[in-house]
Amino acid sequence: MRRAAFQALRTARRVPAWKVTGRKPCAVSFSSSRSLGLRASSTGKHPSYLPAPLQSSMHLRNFSIAVISTAVASGAWYAYQGTGQTSAGLNPTSSQLRSYSTAGAQAEAPAEATRRALLVDNDQFFTAPISGDQPLSKHTDDSDRRVLEMLTPEQATQKLRKNEESYLVNRGKGVVRYDIVQVPSNSPIEDDHAEKIIEVPSSVAAANQGESKSDWMFWAVFDGHSGWTTSAKLRNVLISYVARELNTTYKAAAADPSLLTPSSAAIDAAIKQGFTRLDDDIVHSSVDKVLKSNSRRVAAEMLAPALSGSCALLAFYDSQSKDLKVACAGDSRAVLGRRAANGKWTATPLSEDQTGGTPSEMKRLREEHPGEPNVVRNGRILGQLEPSRSFGDAFYKWSKDTQDKIKRQFFGRTPHPLLKTPPYVTAEPIVTTTKMEPGSGDFLVLATDGLWEMLSNEEVVGLVGQWVEQQQQLGASGSNKAWLKSWFSFGNKSELPVEGPKATDAEGQRRPIRQQQYDIAGAATRFTVEDQNAATHLVRNAMGGKDKEMVSALLTLPSPYSRRYRDDVTVEVIFFGEGPDNRTVTINEEASASEESVKAKL
Repeated sequence: MRRAAFQALRTARRVPAWKVTGRKPCAVSFSSSRSLGLRASSTGKHPSYLPAPLQSSMHLRNFSIAVISTAVASGAWYAYQGTGQTSAGLNPTSSQLRSYSTAGAQAEAPAEATRRALLVDNDQFFTAPISGDQPLSKHTDDSDRRVLEMLTPEQATQKLRKNEESYLVNRGKGVVRYDIVQVPSNSPIEDDHAEKIIEVPSSVAAANQGESKSDWMFWAVFDGHSGWTTSAKLRNVLISYVARELNTTYKAAAADPSLLTPSSAAIDAAIKQGFTRLDDDIVHSSVDKVLKSNSRRVAAEMLAPALSGSCALLAFYDSQSKDLKVACAGDSRAVLGRRAANGKWTATPLSEDQTGGTPSEMKRLREEHPGEPNVVRNGRILGQLEPSRSFGDAFYKWSKDTQDKIKRQFFGRTPHPLLKTPPYVTAEPIVTTTKMEPGSGDFLVLATDGLWEMLSNEEVVGLVGQWVEQQQQLGASGSNKAWLKSWFSFGNKSELPVEGPKATDAEGQRRPIRQQQYDIAGAATRFTVEDQNAATHLVRNAMGGKDKEMVSALLTLPSPYSRRYRDDVTVEVIFFGEGPDNRTVTINEEASASEESVKAKL
């Protein structure tokens, strides 16, 4: 039985969907407690397998599988990697095969429901129909079960929307709404995010005429790596560190009659100070406390955020000045969407991807570490770490003596053989300033690199513009649609409503590598609008859009294998506008997950 099914998989003609170079996954078998295919050839031979290509710009292929069952079989077997060794067993014969089609007066057994399965073989994956009601699964241990039955489009939508949030900002301060979503690939997800609105009295920051207070608004996304602890630490405290530095800077300016408000450079310096002070606490102050305690338990707790790492992207909006500051440490990205005179959107990157492959970062590192030709190798720091700015990542910041001491007394790894003059990685961000135009309907997209691997800046901005148009067509009446009143409709619906990229926009920006991996056609017709949450709308289209089979396949892949095809994704979309002022921030329930209540962040 098992051998027959394995042979069937090996002899099937498969058209690859996506290819990834690198180490192949281990061969694993998946079984169920009952037969799945249940229609055998009447001749007793292996059934034929006819590939049925899907009509899709993403070139996902599927093929039919009939699983051979025997009268005494206890289950059917699928290979996670079909080229592995098969188990010894009896070859099926016509007397062993069980057919569900009968001739003459014999009644035909009722057909079983057909579902979809996802099969992975030699760094390629395929979809196939299966029958029956038993899930296709693999038990990894007593506490975990990986279900490989392919998600239906409805289940894929549920997974996309599981972590979505949306807030309506009714404070009359230039921001009317922001949407958030997270879709994990790692388990647990290594991304994180944070948002906060701080009401600032005029004694700290000068308010607009006739107002006693102004708002400081913060949004941030964190792309963790080598674990989730650093990004979780940033979620809890980074905004507070930055706000404390801004408070000091604004108070000093308010006390000076010649200033009243701090200069743009002073605000930039305060944000940088907040970043670097927090990283110093994570990487260096933690070591001092651990060495004093001489406790492995304390070391495990306090050093975790230092041993893993995280990029950070923070946006700070001052409602009084209408200045938007974007601080980036790492390869997450911020892109501004703004309407042009012709009614289309323009996409303007407000950050630069900071990696070992970015020319400006390569130049900086070589100047800071002269005589070290391998400080950047193959686009990575010391040939290993890709982001050149990040929190944590202590193995690129601690001295060799510190690393040896931590390893000897507690735990750790051997220092990198190329380590000579650390630190090689910094948490100091690059800060950009943009004057926002709330009355014109600007919007800002913040996202970890999982999104930018799949969509370009122009596609992201055009998709948000397409989504806004759809919201208007559904009607701008009601409290949840009031924020749309100053937005407008677009003309040509066959294209995304966005201007093409400028020649200078590509500097410091990596192209979407997944479009090559998935063999995606560039036509905008592959996109769709199905979600009430703008961030979820972006992630759906990044993973396939109208191609529901592609979306389901990518979301079905289990961790850690899914990491070969998609990264953790965290997206925030912030809409600027002249909205009502009733001093509230409310949950937009129609665009938020309903599984658990979400608190408004004010």
